[in-house]
Amino acid sequence: MSVDTPTYTIAVRELCEFTAKQGDLDLRFTPGPSAQEGIAGHAMVASRRGGRYQAEVSLSGTHGALRVRGRADGYDPDQGLVEEIKTHRGDLARQPANHRHLHWAQAKIYGALLCQKFELPKLRVALVYYDVGTQQETVFSETCSAAELQQFFEQQCERFVAWADQELAHRGARDAALQGLRFPHAEFRAGQRPLAEAVYRAASTGRCLLAQAPTGIGKTVGTLFPLLKACPTQRLDKLFYLAAKTPGRGLALEALRLISSRADAPPLRVLELVARDKACEHPDKACHGESCPLARGFYDRLPAARSAALAADGAPLDQARLREVALAHQVCPYYLSQELVRWSDVVVGDYNYWFDLGAMLHGMTLANEWRVGVLVDEAHNLLERGRKMYSAELQQADVAALRSTAPPAVKPALDRLHRAWSALNKAQDATQPTDFTVHEKPPAAWRDALQNAIAALGEHFADGQSPNDTPLLRFYFDALHVMRVLELLDENSQVDVSITERRGSRVRSTLCLRNLIPAPHLRGRFAAAHTTTLFSATLTPQGFHEDTLGLPERTAWIDVESPFEAKQLSVRIARHISTRWQQRAQSLAPIVELIARQYERAPGNYMAFFSSFDYLQQVSELLKATHPGVPQWSQSRAMDEASRQQFLARFTEHGQGIGFAVLGGAFAEGIDLPGRRLIGAFVATLGLPQVNPVNECVRERMEQRFGAGYDYAYLYPGLQKVVQAAGRVIRTTSDEGVVILIDDRFGKAQVRSLLPAWWHVGIEPAAPLLRDAAEAH
Repeated sequence: MSVDTPTYTIAVRELCEFTAKQGDLDLRFTPGPSAQEGIAGHAMVASRRGGRYQAEVSLSGTHGALRVRGRADGYDPDQGLVEEIKTHRGDLARQPANHRHLHWAQAKIYGALLCQKFELPKLRVALVYYDVGTQQETVFSETCSAAELQQFFEQQCERFVAWADQELAHRGARDAALQGLRFPHAEFRAGQRPLAEAVYRAASTGRCLLAQAPTGIGKTVGTLFPLLKACPTQRLDKLFYLAAKTPGRGLALEALRLISSRADAPPLRVLELVARDKACEHPDKACHGESCPLARGFYDRLPAARSAALAADGAPLDQARLREVALAHQVCPYYLSQELVRWSDVVVGDYNYWFDLGAMLHGMTLANEWRVGVLVDEAHNLLERGRKMYSAELQQADVAALRSTAPPAVKPALDRLHRAWSALNKAQDATQPTDFTVHEKPPAAWRDALQNAIAALGEHFADGQSPNDTPLLRFYFDALHVMRVLELLDENSQVDVSITERRGSRVRSTLCLRNLIPAPHLRGRFAAAHTTTLFSATLTPQGFHEDTLGLPERTAWIDVESPFEAKQLSVRIARHISTRWQQRAQSLAPIVELIARQYERAPGNYMAFFSSFDYLQQVSELLKATHPGVPQWSQSRAMDEASRQQFLARFTEHGQGIGFAVLGGAFAEGIDLPGRRLIGAFVATLGLPQVNPVNECVRERMEQRFGAGYDYAYLYPGLQKVVQAAGRVIRTTSDEGVVILIDDRFGKAQVRSLLPAWWHVGIEPAAPLLRDAAEAH
């Protein structure tokens, strides 16, 4: 084969996943061991071997243009033995036959590669199943000649080689087209070119980029286009576009449709990932062939579904389109999407697919040694999302409820956990009679009881007799997550116990492993990508994000100049009003008069943002009572997608009225209402997080680590929300509007310095009838 002939490299596991999976999708032999338990199990098996036993033996071999690589779990040259080790929990007899078939395929591939490497005439191939609960091994083995193993290896390669040729052709055509790709619009918007250039430079140097760019300049296209252009020169396998919320995914998909619609467009495979509960067609059924028709024969129908999905016309495989393909071939849409990640060029999904503790895209990237570029949309959200990803909690009330219906084999363990929890509450009341207490670590008795409950539940579910979706199983998964997070507990997290119920002598609480600074956990995610660009309109100050997110030392920074002129946006501070909690009641009438006066002065569509639903409702009701002629509509708690769309549909080009919303909620960022659809916004709060025990813990920890506790915990996160909300008003270079910031603290120099530099801020005068009262107050 010529040195210029391209080769396709694939891991042993991925090759076997493609060629040797058959039959039903079957998740009943789960929940399996955690990643940590799997690593520990492999180490335990290796420690029991003697002599010249070698663990993690690197191997590779070729077949035509195909290069297969991997690591054999164990090789004993003295016994002529290769071992494929699989950790499990529970009765091995319940293992589906197609799982065993796949494991044998992997073991024999490793056997073939070992025979090639060491020129062995034969080899004993063994499957070693290690039960993490009992620490017992079950071994299946057979002796194979080198010729038999080589024949098996070639058969598996032959089943894949046509697909490999197709993938090499796709990659070549993709990269050739990307080299000549032109910007999808006639010209760049103001600010888009410097942003695109910065993204391209970061990719070209393998760096991380923090990019602050105003809303409305087209950041989505301005980041996707340059990173796609960088794919050929930087040999990027995939791009991951990560959004904090559903609208962000939609914008990315629209941008990719635009790029793909050009005559010179590359043959991009674009995939949208959605959560399992949104993709599931049969939520009342379990994930196995005896229950769900889309799991029955899944792997037998997968090849045709996979080919149909990838033989598309270049349009993104969004949720609707993927569902159409999946149902046409009678396979599960959710698990089809996971399979298609391997063959996609651009994957659009939520933050959790890359940054979470068990993030799928991150895990697949490491396993396949992909070279990836990552785009993080609305990156100001990553701090809070990162904290949640590396936190975990359990509620005592759940344990109490489960005890009454738990199976006999499980009930004693839950009783023990409940007693340990009650003892924790009692001890806490005796030493620190408050409803919120921070501990250095969970009490030993509570942790031991939880581990005991997990073991009992694991044995119970291992027998396969329980339904898939029960409160008991959900609690089991929550408990496992707590133990996994507990392994990561360090100075960036804390353990806190909150009393949630006091009824006579009965006291119940919630125990939380709370991450305060996610930087150490996110740092590895940035290291796993060739380049990462985090972008948002609100990333000031730069050091705040570098500290809390764990960005690499060589992270580049760009603050894109706004394309908008100050005359387009009238920004005024209503400093005669205080929205502090103590002055909340006195603020209602002035806020209502201010809104009514502005609406009378310039009728049109406005949004009014408040710090809570209660505050929103009080102002809304007073406006309705005193100015019934002003149309209004309000965000409500727990709005579904249809309700959110109805809320936004009120903002028409010729509409008029006030839309009331909560700052930091669904309508404060990520929505686009250009032109007359939105001409103004009232922001009646600094957006500061509520002062409570949890946020005070954050402030204290930030003070200890960075010396800026109040700013890091309250001021910076609050003003980010304010600027995001104000950014809904000016979306294009022809838009004009007004933003009124309602609170006297907006006049402070430190607060003003954190507002966009292009704003020219004035003062909103008090209404004549209220001015005297405000001055007297």
